[in-house]
Amino acid sequence: MSSAGSSADLLRVLVSVFLPPLGVFLQEGIGTQFWINLLLTLMGYLPGLVHAI
Repeated sequence: MSSAGSSADLLRVLVSVFLPPLGVFLQEGIGTQFWINLLLTLMGYLPGLVHAI
């Protein structure tokens, strides 16, 4: 595994902890998974966080 890939994954996880939909956006773009995560986060932080990570 390359260092660049590990750094990108670490950044995505850290962003996901603070803003779960943003973490999903960085991984998947604005698609179905993003909207699902946004709804889960609006229903509660923990479901959105679990889905994002």
